[in-house]
Amino acid sequence: MQQDLLQRARDIRLAVFDVDGVLTDGRLYFLTDGSEFKTFNTLDGHGIKMLINSGVRTAIISGRKTPVVERRAQNLGIQHLYQGREDKLVVLDELLAELGLNYAEVAYLGDDLPDLPVMRRVGLGMAVASADAFVRQHAHGVTRARGGEGAAREFCELILHAQGNLAAAQSAYL
Repeated sequence: MQQDLLQRARDIRLAVFDVDGVLTDGRLYFLTDGSEFKTFNTLDGHGIKMLINSGVRTAIISGRKTPVVERRAQNLGIQHLYQGREDKLVVLDELLAELGLNYAEVAYLGDDLPDLPVMRRVGLGMAVASADAFVRQHAHGVTRARGGEGAAREFCELILHAQGNLAAAQSAYL
């Protein structure tokens, strides 16, 4: 792992995730009755649970709003959920004020242009491998995995590793 990413990940107290293209593959599925469904990766979900168990807070900030994301956040134990919020930096500022944290203590995983203002401000701003090329260019790092295919797990394990908690999280299953 790059030393710079590990250094940035050491002080993270809050991990924030976009949804479409990050926790999912970015495709939108609409049924004939107008309802929507998404597919999520269980590896990503378990990575988020391990991160939460290590004491790192988690949040989702998404420009779209759907009950499926609310249900997924509840299932994973994600503490803070913001949907239907286009200006993600405004949302992050509200959350940081509530939690008493600063930008250096935040990691963000995104994939598209609306994520850039947050990614460029936080201590660790990463893009998934399938992110827009311009976004990848301006991220601190890029996951090897694509959105919805293990990128969030990789992001979580980077933070866990940097904070010395990955081995303990994994060995709990031995």
